[in-house]
Amino acid sequence: MLSKKQARNFFLGGTLVTFLAFIGLTIYSFSEEQDQSNYTNITEQVVRGKHLWETNNCMGCHTILGEGGYYAPELTKVLDRRGEGYVKAVLMTPVPWAPNGRKMVAYGFSKEEADDLIAFFDWIDDIDLNGFDTVVSPLAKDEN
Repeated sequence: MLSKKQARNFFLGGTLVTFLAFIGLTIYSFSEEQDQSNYTNITEQVVRGKHLWETNNCMGCHTILGEGGYYAPELTKVLDRRGEGYVKAVLMTPVPWAPNGRKMVAYGFSKEEADDLIAFFDWIDDIDLNGFDTVVSPLAKDEN
């Protein structure tokens, strides 16, 4: 059994070691070599695509990088899965459509707006996902 003094020293020593480990890991995480955000490749076109993504509330139905709704497909690696032509056709179509029984609004984006969204999706695709190259939506659980 520890005396009061030994218990206090054990507690303070453990707290100090844990605090120093936390500070060290925080500094390591924020170091330039550990950056996986792909922020250096942000262009004006990517910014416009992100703005379109937000103003049209795409995240209300779709998911990117695990954030968003689960009504519609996950779009993190959509260009790898579907290709730029398919995605552009979906974005520019003036007709609403219902793939797999889920209604997609026909936004009828212009060519420039579709190109901006494609640039945004391409930028998202280049973010390092720590080996998780395939993000599976809960909607796709029957397909696996």
